[in-house]
Amino acid sequence: MTLPRRGRLAVPSLAAGVLLALSLPPWGWWPLGIAGAGLLYWRLAAQPLWRRLWCGWLAGLGCYVIGLAWARTFNWYGALALIVVEALFVAAAAVLTPPDRGRALAFVGACTLTEAVRVTWPFGGLPLGGVFLGQAGGPLLQLARLGGPLLVTAGVWAGGVAAATAVAWVRATLRMQRRPALGGAAAVVAGLVLLAVAGAVAPDGGSPVRTLRVALVQGGGVRGLSKEQVSPTTVYDAQLAATATVAIRAGAPDLVLWPENVVALNGSLVGSPQAAQLSRLAKELRTTLMAGVTEPVSPTAFRNEIVAWGPSGRIVAVFEKVHRVPFGEYVPFRSFFAHFADLSGVSMDAVPGHGTGLMHTPAGPLGVLVSFEIFYAGRSHASVRAGAQLLAVPTNTSSYSTSQVPSQEIAAAKIQAVETGRDLVQAAPTGFSAVVTQRGSVVERSVLGARQVLTATVALRRGMTPYDHWGDLPVVLLAVLAVAAGWLRQWRHS
Repeated sequence: MTLPRRGRLAVPSLAAGVLLALSLPPWGWWPLGIAGAGLLYWRLAAQPLWRRLWCGWLAGLGCYVIGLAWARTFNWYGALALIVVEALFVAAAAVLTPPDRGRALAFVGACTLTEAVRVTWPFGGLPLGGVFLGQAGGPLLQLARLGGPLLVTAGVWAGGVAAATAVAWVRATLRMQRRPALGGAAAVVAGLVLLAVAGAVAPDGGSPVRTLRVALVQGGGVRGLSKEQVSPTTVYDAQLAATATVAIRAGAPDLVLWPENVVALNGSLVGSPQAAQLSRLAKELRTTLMAGVTEPVSPTAFRNEIVAWGPSGRIVAVFEKVHRVPFGEYVPFRSFFAHFADLSGVSMDAVPGHGTGLMHTPAGPLGVLVSFEIFYAGRSHASVRAGAQLLAVPTNTSSYSTSQVPSQEIAAAKIQAVETGRDLVQAAPTGFSAVVTQRGSVVERSVLGARQVLTATVALRRGMTPYDHWGDLPVVLLAVLAVAAGWLRQWRHS
């Protein structure tokens, strides 16, 4: 293989990945994702297996070097390993795409299947950097109501097939050459159009059962600092200071939401001064107060909980975070990874919680997604099916100095709201705190680092979206069928 040949493969492949990454927040412009998908689809045409593998891996690198840039904040060589591994998922999709016949269907199916694996494996997966997040501001967002993030992902790749096919058709027409056969590409485009229409008119949670006045408390502070650099007392006091304005600004809200782990204790919550103070605060405001609490259970383990105090001052519900952050809240195979990295920053492991995330409170039945859980469709799917009428997201992204992770978190919140047909409220100690409607509109959003209290009236809903009923299974099955159909067509014509 000559150098020019390498360049003809490498440059478009890398460019495709970069376009996909630049569709993501905070840079995000959704059409770039479609353009990147189309460029990769075009580049894979007529390439043998090893070249498809190479092109896919380079596209993955182009996407994740930018899309996962936040990981370098914590450990540069760990971030490098992460990016290399994540890029292999795009490489796998390229390998699963036939070189000639059946390429359009298989390409969409393969890219969707590998993303389904990437967001669940290894160590529970990593949805951050996923191409679906780049569509939170575009028309494909409404596909989430039908099939969640995976269907939005499929929409990106299907849009790429449509774009690449259109370009090839126009180019052949202008050059008076034989136009490429549409075949599977026409089926992909038709399917995408039908799904987009269906998503726009599908049930979205229904009419409000009732409304709720909420106050989201953001204490504010310097971003980009680790938990060792900021005193827990400083964080807690900032939350109290911000909450002092709630009664003045919001009257008597039905729900006051504090962020994740802003009440960091050295002992048990029961009998602590903080518990007594938060109990009094709930009584004074005559509200349901929810706050993130961490408490040790042993020298090596801690609980990451969301605790709700009712207007009476009593604890009415407790939820323990289920989906922990690997290498952030716990270290899998700690003894093994200790040989390669300094793990002192994660000296204790979070105890995994259980349950759907549904919390029954005086404010209503709430579906709680704690921080990292906002990126996982299964968490909200479970809570809504259990009866949640509003999604509440206590989160903490203070250790990230840039807006990349908070911005992607807002994109994930919009997708969660649409897929479940539920309004969503999110509180973070230094931002972003936000209010999102069931149609994916952000009606309130805080300023990073500022001390703010966001107030809004949100709706409780009981209606179910198609995704609430079906989950990811239909999309996964259709993706498998698309790959199989594509390869069957390739083999019949080989």
